[in-house]
Amino acid sequence: MQRTRPTPVFVAGITGSEPEHWQARWHAELPHGVWVEHASWDEPVRDAWVDDLDAALRGVHGPKVLVAHSLGCTVVTEWAATHTDDDIVAALLVAPPDAHGPAFPAAAHGFDAPRRRRLPFRTVVVTSDDDPYGTPQHAAQLARDLGAELVDVGPLGHINAESDLGTWPQGRALLAELLDG
Repeated sequence: MQRTRPTPVFVAGITGSEPEHWQARWHAELPHGVWVEHASWDEPVRDAWVDDLDAALRGVHGPKVLVAHSLGCTVVTEWAATHTDDDIVAALLVAPPDAHGPAFPAAAHGFDAPRRRRLPFRTVVVTSDDDPYGTPQHAAQLARDLGAELVDVGPLGHINAESDLGTWPQGRALLAELLDG
């Protein structure tokens, strides 16, 4: 019997991911991937974004791998605190922000008391040494809380388009491992 390859479900952060962002590039390269859309990309509201993720997940049948960046990581952990989906096989959480950090966007509403629980699927948290939105210590604590693996990729800023990563081969290798897992 042939195994069904998981569907990547892309969960972007505030303002979305512009075309130069690795996340948008991966989505373009993986035609079977799903992009979670929101009514407002500039003023995220936790409950609305969690509902959007839940609706997207319910629309995908079979195994899924979550591919989140920045505030999208928080949306994944918020969703997992109150929802389940036995078809999620893994999550890649890249550059999770600290909701109590000085750079957390004031336009994001409802994210000030993050809910976390150990995730029932393999999870990899990726951190950068010089991310202005979340320190490596924050990412390490998040990984412990979630029961996740932690990968430090060195000084790559917020691991976004400004980091000039192109398709970000190092991250793509992590995703490939989760998709093939």
